[in-house]
Amino acid sequence: MLFFLILVQVGYYLYQSHNFNQTYPLLLDAAAQVKIDSLKNAMVKSDTLRVYPFNPNFITDFKGYTLGMSVDEIDRLHKFRASDKFVNSVEDFQEVTDISDSLLKIISPYFKFPEWTQNEKYSSANKKVVNQVGRKSKSIVLKDLNTASAEELKKINGIGEKLSERIIKFRNRLGGFLVDEQLYEVYYLDKEVAERVLKEYTVLSKPKIAKINVNTATVEELSKLIYIQKQVAVGIVNYRNLNGSINSLNELLIVKDFPVDKIDRIALYLSL
Repeated sequence: MLFFLILVQVGYYLYQSHNFNQTYPLLLDAAAQVKIDSLKNAMVKSDTLRVYPFNPNFITDFKGYTLGMSVDEIDRLHKFRASDKFVNSVEDFQEVTDISDSLLKIISPYFKFPEWTQNEKYSSANKKVVNQVGRKSKSIVLKDLNTASAEELKKINGIGEKLSERIIKFRNRLGGFLVDEQLYEVYYLDKEVAERVLKEYTVLSKPKIAKINVNTATVEELSKLIYIQKQVAVGIVNYRNLNGSINSLNELLIVKDFPVDKIDRIALYLSL
């Protein structure tokens, strides 16, 4: 009996060894392969970085890195913005950052500049004034927009008593114009009339603005800023409370009803 059991064990071992070493052809299921390929493509697309329209004036270090910009290119942009200047076109952005044509071609379709910068009449008028100032033209001496009286403004064609008072009132609410382009935001002031004003006036004396710290300001303090309505101020404070702090002004774009087209203006009055 013992000898018989040993024979059975040896036979079983030899049978298993034979089956283990035997190879079977791999059968490819074409339908299954198509499904696998489609799943792979879906995963690749889901892992791809999605870029949404943004104002290139507020590119952070992290944003710049994800877009493929070099450290030097990002630093050039930040240095330019530190002087309270803005890039208002794709050409301006390349001139400031010295970014390559190939990378610019990829990211520039996502640039979103404020509407007033895309106005051809404004652009041509603005360039004309800049050129005149640069040449130190003796025929045109620009006067200070922050000291102009209502009577002086009424001398410009298209500005009557109501519009002149409205300009002064808006200027007072701001605490003074920081940049010429804020004139375009005066209620009911036609762009062509604003351009006539800027042919004679410009911001020569900038007011000293006490910037509002967006990480400590109350709803009431934020609401005092002419560009931020109370419900937006509430949204900013709620967002800050949920996330601990605001590390970049770009985060404000996430807040519901935030005036995205005014971010470059609002940034002049806020700090982190």
